[in-house]
Amino acid sequence: MTVAIPLICAAPVRKLAVIAALAALTACGPAPAPTGIDDPYERENRGTHQFNLMMDQKVLSPLSQAMGSGNGPISRGISNFGGNLGLPGDVVNNLLQFRIGRATHNTLRFAINSTIGIAGLFDPATAVGVPAKETDFGETLHVWGIGEGAYLELPLLGPSTQRDALGSVVDLALDPVNHLVPKPESYIGTMAKLAARLGDRARYSATVDSILYGSADSYAQARLLYLQNRRYELGQTTGEGADFEDPYEDPYGE
Repeated sequence: MTVAIPLICAAPVRKLAVIAALAALTACGPAPAPTGIDDPYERENRGTHQFNLMMDQKVLSPLSQAMGSGNGPISRGISNFGGNLGLPGDVVNNLLQFRIGRATHNTLRFAINSTIGIAGLFDPATAVGVPAKETDFGETLHVWGIGEGAYLELPLLGPSTQRDALGSVVDLALDPVNHLVPKPESYIGTMAKLAARLGDRARYSATVDSILYGSADSYAQARLLYLQNRRYELGQTTGEGADFEDPYEDPYGE
């Protein structure tokens, strides 16, 4: 089965061609649902966790507090703008997952918010029934049948797995915005995405603080919540994750 993916520049075409070939070789259905926690690097992960806690205390939390509650019009606009810039990457991953319906959905969302939403500062797409359906290359690898691998905690990025860590690197390499928007203008998008994450930190500060600073073992708590949520997102839970609450979930559905 082949899927034509129209792109503008040659470099992404070559990268996607290689990835599509790998998909054809490895595609054998989604990865089986994992059980338990595979954390052979716990000692190193805990060291990274302590570094991340220190960075949160000294940098991220103070910066997020400067944004107020994270629900103001400026913070919402930044979050919408950053999310809109992530949609082209979502479309690429939808196509690599052979989910043409989702690719069409995210393309329509990008078109609506980039025009009526004034370059993504507003989110009229959700109001007209085209809500966000985010994805990433970690999910693409899952669709191709690649298991999650060992648990990892990454510096600054936080909880992850071997599969999702690789996915994060590939997402950066494949993001069409990085290829189609010249520098230094492309840095604006990167800064907007970072600012959006600070807005999330401010918006859900009570929940995040309870996990990081109110738990007897914040490392184990963050690890459990991440794996539960990620497996639930990928449809790998059968009930035990159905009532899980993502600390970064938008209560307004935006």
